[in-house]
Amino acid sequence: MKTPYKISALAVTINKAQNFEPYLERLWFVDEIIIVDAFSSDQTAALASKNEKVTVYQRDFDDVSAQKSFAISKSKNDWVTFFDLDEEVTEAVANEILSVFTNPEAIAYSIKRSHYFMGKRLKYSGFQNDYVIRFFNKNRCQVNADANIQAIDSKDKTSTLTHNLPYFHYKSLDEYTGELHLKSELEANALYEKGKKPNLYDFLFKPNFRFWHKYLFELAVLDGKEGFILAYISAFSEFKKHLNLWLLYRKIE
Repeated sequence: MKTPYKISALAVTINKAQNFEPYLERLWFVDEIIIVDAFSSDQTAALASKNEKVTVYQRDFDDVSAQKSFAISKSKNDWVTFFDLDEEVTEAVANEILSVFTNPEAIAYSIKRSHYFMGKRLKYSGFQNDYVIRFFNKNRCQVNADANIQAIDSKDKTSTLTHNLPYFHYKSLDEYTGELHLKSELEANALYEKGKKPNLYDFLFKPNFRFWHKYLFELAVLDGKEGFILAYISAFSEFKKHLNLWLLYRKIE
């Protein structure tokens, strides 16, 4: 489906080389792709640079919100998509975006994500109503300033796409724990730069709260053993973030 309008696809990355080629193939409907890479240690930036549609910017990671705002500032077109590399932009999703784009009734469109972890579709674990804005007019929207929210805020009418977005962020246990370890390190560095120091509350209360909130209040218990594992790793990543921060202050590798 062709349209007279142009779309920019934006993404922030770190060590996503194995996901990059499928990501590019699914963005056949956009006119440019902006990648903001946090100096990946794998081939993410190299693979991205090979495609003529792609422009790569490398930027030190402070938080996801800042990375996303930077990506938006570099896009040439008013309408943008912001899919993660772990999200599968299906043919149905792409065509629906193009169909609403020909006569947009809103300035932002959200989509419901279907989460998968270790080969299982998660129906609970806090993902029951995971709607995220993934297609929007950048002139009427902005990234939420809260680094922990990572959402797009709309200044006008929003609508919802009808098709779900498969999300394979949790493909395997090793991959998931590896990503969380990396995220905890980056978050610790950001806290260190801001002068935040860890305390006993951070080590004892926050990880426990994270586990029980995920397991009971977000109903991970109903997702069986996968839900328990997800809650446990989520709690450990919170602990690891503050441990990394503690190590930074003591100059311990």
